[in-house]
Amino acid sequence: MPIENERKFVLENDGKLEARLAQAPGVTRSIIVQAYLEAPGLRLRAIETAGRVRYIFGYKRPIEGHTVEIETEIGREDFGRLWKLRQETLQKVRYSWPDGRFHWDVDFFKGGDGCTYFAMAEVEMPAKDTVPPPVPPRLAAHVLGGAPVGDPRFTSKRLASRKHAEHLLADIRQKGRVE
Repeated sequence: MPIENERKFVLENDGKLEARLAQAPGVTRSIIVQAYLEAPGLRLRAIETAGRVRYIFGYKRPIEGHTVEIETEIGREDFGRLWKLRQETLQKVRYSWPDGRFHWDVDFFKGGDGCTYFAMAEVEMPAKDTVPPPVPPRLAAHVLGGAPVGDPRFTSKRLASRKHAEHLLADIRQKGRVE
């Protein structure tokens, strides 16, 4: 089974980080429009990278202490049909790069006004790894803290709610750490 093994880090967005990542060599930029369907774990994504759009149907659920993630590409027409069944929706701009055995993504969650309301980095690790690598220097100064593994407050589905995300970020800033 495809096991997802990631660690998340909440970032302080200084308004310049996204532009710096966009200019960094080896970093890929994608625009993601994502929606969740009624059944738990089902989601849709339209991912635009370098002018090409891919439509993805996905299943993601925690099972026996692991997160299983299965994604398959679907056609635009099928995506449009399923999109009509959407519940929570979100848009984010993602910057991605490989880092040896690891893969980093930085997501900037966007409101309808195009403004970033939450920023988070994720590192994808090999399935058996338990310790994340050091945060890359380009992100280190922006890290507010690591999200507890499996904490539902930090799922994209929850962060689709701008109100939830802004409240969570304000709480982290006030406490000076992620709890």
